[in-house]
Parts: sequence; structure tokens; C-alpha cells
Amino acid sequence: MYELSGTVKKIFEEKTFSSGFNVREFVVTTDADKFPQDICLQCVKDKVEMVNKLKEGDKVKVSFDLRGREYQGRYFVNLNAWKIDYGAADSSGSDEPPPFDPADEILDEEPPF
Repeated sequence: MYELSGTVKKIFEEKTFSSGFNVREFVVTTDADKFPQDICLQCVKDKVEMVNKLKEGDKVKVSFDLRGREYQGRYFVNLNAWKIDYGAADSSGSDEPPPFDPADEILDEEPPF
């Protein structure tokens, strides 16, 4: 489990594939380092609903998992958000992430990049 705090910079439209798989990406700008970083995270399946509550400029703390996979000889890394604390960029939470579901990693179409 990983966490980052920052400000919502950009929210993208939801993408739905013919398999029923859906994903929505958003960008959080964090200033934890010397230089601000724009970090793109995604929510998949039922977690997409969390992004619907976001607005650009909101302060958030995002809990996410790191996911990596190979697709046609190329390697991809996704930051899958599973919890968003709205307006609580400095608070700490102790919720456990949902159990890993291998079906989350299977796409029968081009990956959403």
C-alpha cells in the first residue's frame, strides 16, 4: 500500500471497453519533494465512483496499489487508487486495501494508454 497527498490537477473522462472493464484517470500534484510532481492515478471498476466526487483543485490523500504487467512485449505500471480522502491531505487512514483480484489485470483490448 502506498499513499500520496496533493491537489487534484486534472480529471479525465471514464473509459469503458466492450469487455465491461472501465477505468478513470486523474492527476494529483504533490509537493512533497523539492519540485512539484504530477502523478497520474487510475480507478478501475467500482472504484471509478470515487473520482466522480472529485473536482480540480481539491486537496486529497490517495491510497493506491502499484500494478505492473507485460503487454505485447512492453511493460506498464499503473497506480490503482482504492481510497481517496477528500479534503484531508494531511490525515492518516488505516483502512486495508481490497483483496487482489487477478481479473482486474486482464484486458481483452488495448490497454487504456
